[in-house]
Amino acid sequence: MCKNLGTLDRVLRIVIGIVLIALVFVGPQTPWGWIGIIPLATALIGWCPLYRLVGLRTCSVPKQS
Repeated sequence: MCKNLGTLDRVLRIVIGIVLIALVFVGPQTPWGWIGIIPLATALIGWCPLYRLVGLRTCSVPKQS
């Protein structure tokens, strides 16, 4: 079931989230990397509240017959 995130959008969010969280442990090691939890969580849930507010939907809508 697709809520409002498509497959490509979810994959990109997972990659970005993991990269940002990894910055906490390697690289500049600042707490700002924890912001990566947001794209990671939205990708795992499949729903983005910001998309809901703006009216975006990146997943395909199933055709009703």
